[in-house]
Amino acid sequence: MNHRRSDCYEFENTPLPYAFNSLEPYIDAKTMELHYNRHLQAYVDNLNAALSKNPGLQKASLEQLIMMACRLPNPLGTQIRNNAGGVYNHRFYFAGLRNPAHAQPSGCLEKAIEGTYGSFEKFREAFKAAAMSVFGSGYAWLMSDLNGRLRIVTTANQDTPLGNCLYPILNIDVWEHAYYLKHYNKRGDYIDSWFRVVNWDWAERNYLERGKKGGEKT
Repeated sequence: MNHRRSDCYEFENTPLPYAFNSLEPYIDAKTMELHYNRHLQAYVDNLNAALSKNPGLQKASLEQLIMMACRLPNPLGTQIRNNAGGVYNHRFYFAGLRNPAHAQPSGCLEKAIEGTYGSFEKFREAFKAAAMSVFGSGYAWLMSDLNGRLRIVTTANQDTPLGNCLYPILNIDVWEHAYYLKHYNKRGDYIDSWFRVVNWDWAERNYLERGKKGGEKT
C-alpha cells in the first residue's frame, strides 16, 4: 500500500471500507455515492491543485496543512483550510460508520461517556442538540483531552477542531448533502439514523489512542 499518496501530496480519495449500499436503510446508497465520489473528491482535487503551485507545502501531512493554514497568506491559507479540512473531516466521518453497528459504545469510552453525561441516552441527547444547533453547514464532534475528559464541539463549514490538546473521537457531517436525498430538510431524522450506524469500536480505538496522538508533532 502506498501510504504517501494518502498522507501527503499528491492526495488520493482513500477507498471506503464498505460498499455504498452497506449503510442502508439508515444512509442511502445514492447519498453515499454522491458524498464520496463528488463532494469528497472535489476537496481532494482542489487541495492537490493548490499544492501543485506550492511545492514547499507538498511534504506536509493533512493535519500539518490544517494546522499551518492560519499562518499562510490569503487566498492560499483559505484554500488550504477549506480543502484540507474538507478531506480530513470527510475521511473521519466515513471511517466512523458501519452496518451492522453496536447500539452504543462499550469499554473505556462507555465509562467516559457515563462519567461525563450521566448515561449514554443523555449523551445522545446532548450530541443531537449540538448537531442540530449548527447553523447552515458543519459538523458536530465528540472530542477528548489527554486525560480522557470528553467534550462535544461543533465546527462550521470545513473547519476542524484540531489543536488545543483535544482529539477527535467521532463526528457527524450535517451539511445538507449528507442527508437531503433521504431526509429532505429533517436533520433530526438523519441524526437519529446516523446513531444506528456509528462504528463504536472505531470510536473506542480513537479514545484509547488519544495519548499517542498527543505525542505527534504537527
